[in-house]
Amino acid sequence: MNPIIRNLATFLICLAASWTSISDAAEKANVLIIVGPSNHRPGSHEVKAGGRLMQYCLTNSDNVADIEASVSYGWPKKEADLDQADTVVFIGDAFPPNRLQGREMILAKLGSMMNRGCGIVCIHYATGLHGGDVPKDGSHPLLYWMGGYAAFRCPHHNTIAKIFREAKITPSSKKHPISRGWKEFTLHDEPYINNYFGPNDNQLAPNVTALATSMLPPEKPRKEVVAWCVQRDKGRGFGIVMPHFYRSWKLDDLRTFILNGIVWTANRKIPANGVQCKLPQLSKFEPEALEPK
Repeated sequence: MNPIIRNLATFLICLAASWTSISDAAEKANVLIIVGPSNHRPGSHEVKAGGRLMQYCLTNSDNVADIEASVSYGWPKKEADLDQADTVVFIGDAFPPNRLQGREMILAKLGSMMNRGCGIVCIHYATGLHGGDVPKDGSHPLLYWMGGYAAFRCPHHNTIAKIFREAKITPSSKKHPISRGWKEFTLHDEPYINNYFGPNDNQLAPNVTALATSMLPPEKPRKEVVAWCVQRDKGRGFGIVMPHFYRSWKLDDLRTFILNGIVWTANRKIPANGVQCKLPQLSKFEPEALEPK
């Protein structure tokens, strides 16, 4: 082969590989995990360790390769981190934007992110708003961004937080992508009940899907929605009121459920068997304690 032609061919192959690499990088979804404040005892909540665990699972998945995840302890200082996020995941004691300094600025920025189509996910207590966070009618942007919330000691509604020794979590929308790869499971944890979904007799809005239910409390059971998602005009939201205990992250079905919800809100496809990741020892993520104290 003519040396000039050979060199040109080599150049074109390298150029194509370079463009493929750039394209692959551009297609990666950016997940921003924001850890809010927490005052719970060691072994419960463990929001920092939980944030690190989710980051590890998302970036080390066995079957999803197009995710990048980062953890911010508190509201990110770099505007670019917020502007680049495809979805934002909150974990902390109550909805962190209402707990962090600069609440109004944070909620305004979060609103602009939602308006451009950014997803939102809240884990356990991060789904929660308190009476001082909402007006008497219960209106709050989180209701629209995520499709519902846990309302604690609010004038319009009262969610119940109670630890159940055996709460059976049942998929309620098996055809939804978030329901892939996990099955009914039972856990000793604190799934909130009587969550709030809106002023229309607390019925889920048409664009909100119940993903999991549980018959609680045991003494007077009724079907309670414990995880849900919303498809907004732009963007998606996912709320799940577990886990309370750090040890609950060991449950493969619960973990796949949560990872599916995060990836779905980032507008990425969920594999048929759900988002899978081999979990190392929970101690790897440096909790204050592995068991509740």
